[in-house]
Amino acid sequence: HLNARTLASPNIVIILCGNKKDLDADREVTFLEASRFAQENELMFLETSALTGENVEEGFLKCARTILNKIDSGELDPERMGSGIQYGDASLRQLRQPRGAATQNKQQCNC
Repeated sequence: HLNARTLASPNIVIILCGNKKDLDADREVTFLEASRFAQENELMFLETSALTGENVEEGFLKCARTILNKIDSGELDPERMGSGIQYGDASLRQLRQPRGAATQNKQQCNC
């Protein structure tokens, strides 16, 4: 299998989702085995259930929070080509500007 880390940005965010949490009796991989695998491979880990909806949304939110934290810390730069991040709406760029940048823009405005 291809390793996503070799093909993507070194700052890729990967979450391992163990699905079918609702079928605990039919489990083939224990929680401990899966969480150990995730830890050894530097992955986030959640057990989910598509049937009940448990942790499904949380998986997306956890990834999004991690990406935003990396942007805030400067580890990821959405403006850099190849970062793997794109803003869906140009107006969102203003929300992610560093503090103080908004006031600088207002000072340059001639309105």
